[in-house]
Amino acid sequence: MIVFRLILESLHFAISALVVNKVRTILSLLGITIGIFSIIAVFSVFDSLEKAIRSDISSLGDNVLFIQKWPWAMGGADYPWWKYWQRPEASLRELEMLQDRSKAAQAFALQVSTSRNLSYRNTTIEQTSIIAVSHDYDRVMTMDIAQGRYFAPIESQTGRNVIIIGADVAETLFPNTDPVGKSVKVFGLRMDVIGVLRKAGNSIFGNSNDNSAFITVNFARDVIDLRNMGTSIMARTKPGLTNEELKDELTGIMRSLRKLKPAAEDNFAINEMDIINRGFDQLFGVIAIAGWIIGGFSLLVGGFGIANIMFVSVKERTNQIGIQKSLGAKNYFVLLQFLFEAIFLSIMGGIVGLLIVFLLAVGISSGTSFEMSLSVGNIILGLVVSGFIGLLSGFIPAWSASRLDPVEAMRANF
Repeated sequence: MIVFRLILESLHFAISALVVNKVRTILSLLGITIGIFSIIAVFSVFDSLEKAIRSDISSLGDNVLFIQKWPWAMGGADYPWWKYWQRPEASLRELEMLQDRSKAAQAFALQVSTSRNLSYRNTTIEQTSIIAVSHDYDRVMTMDIAQGRYFAPIESQTGRNVIIIGADVAETLFPNTDPVGKSVKVFGLRMDVIGVLRKAGNSIFGNSNDNSAFITVNFARDVIDLRNMGTSIMARTKPGLTNEELKDELTGIMRSLRKLKPAAEDNFAINEMDIINRGFDQLFGVIAIAGWIIGGFSLLVGGFGIANIMFVSVKERTNQIGIQKSLGAKNYFVLLQFLFEAIFLSIMGGIVGLLIVFLLAVGISSGTSFEMSLSVGNIILGLVVSGFIGLLSGFIPAWSASRLDPVEAMRANF
């Protein structure tokens, strides 16, 4: 009951300080407001950005491994490209052998990309991304088809002249018309449209299948040279197994297929999305430190402001403190009374900062395609940090108030 009474009285005094001395209190709390705004705004922006990035990485396949010529790297100058450029590309023969030998993969697919003009009647889309894939591509990667269908097994095996187009390609070539069943021209050949992908929009990495078209790899091998074109073999991990288990198995099979000696280095790379995740973990770690540094200076100024308010409050209420202590109030009672007041004042400044962040998030989300949100975790962080600053800033003034001599305090004349 005593603690509850202390909290109510402290809240009352904090509100009174805000009402009676509006300008002084607001200016003093401005540092807390700016500090909390800086920290939580940075965290909210990059939490939202991280969520979007993780979602895009997941959509690319967080349980998919990529057998390629080049290993992935997240920046840095230490990339010995001269060791990799003479490596052989992944091949269709290796795809077939992997499918026969692997026990840890749910499905395999081969992919190779190029760019060609794609046209229908008098409309041409220049340098459209043409992606040639093996039949099980839809089992490894997501293929969200809105109209039509995916490749039939016989079409993939025989290399039929069929094509699946992206949503933007369909809108450009076939406005207000169903593209399925129509024929487009690519590689100088007529190709039948059998499917249209659902519009997905650009990912956080800027890539999208909306402007792409998919053909079978057996058709592509007859019209283009697949060698040295950045071929990738993709493998999806079986449920219940880890990427590391699949990676170990694929490494053994690939070394066997390429007849590498035990002491020889791999002449292939097995890439996974985890390297991108690790790269972004480092990036967001640096950004978090920068956010704390930026907001820390404002919080420091805000802490001095809270301390100033509390010293003034102690001086103005010295006589009242003397009366309380003469009536039997303990030192801890006075200490907690002023300490709670400092915490409440600081939290008020923090709430204003959080409100500004919320309004900023609403404005950015409604005005742009970027979805920014103020999470419950960041709200709690903002309140905890502002309360902690109030605790630190108010302790010395509260301690000095609790140590006042009651007789001397009652004689104070204001």
